[in-house]
Amino acid sequence: MSFIRPLDPAFPIDRQLAVDASPVVLVNVFTLEKADEELFLKAWQQDAEFMKRQPGFISTQLHRAIGESPAYLNYAVWESTGHFRAAFDNPEFVATHAAYPSSAVAAPHLFQKVAVAGICVA
Repeated sequence: MSFIRPLDPAFPIDRQLAVDASPVVLVNVFTLEKADEELFLKAWQQDAEFMKRQPGFISTQLHRAIGESPAYLNYAVWESTGHFRAAFDNPEFVATHAAYPSSAVAAPHLFQKVAVAGICVA
């Protein structure tokens, strides 16, 4: 199974990386088998430690689905698409994919904040 599956097949992460935007939020949903959670968490921690050292990184947070679902959601804030692209395409980061369990599938997508009058700011 492929490690990366697009959240939106019509506009996968490789196309998103070509769009210049600032700042951006990476939302990445991971699905995996329950037995692989410990291995997944170790691999994700190594990835997060690498990303934290990259220029343009602002923050990250991992969430686990409630109940019995072994699904995880990560969001990370970056200064720009260019900063994220440099980290995401870095051969050192790409090599870390091998550490993830074979059941893990990532669905990454980049977003920007949206202003909605009276509710939230961009």
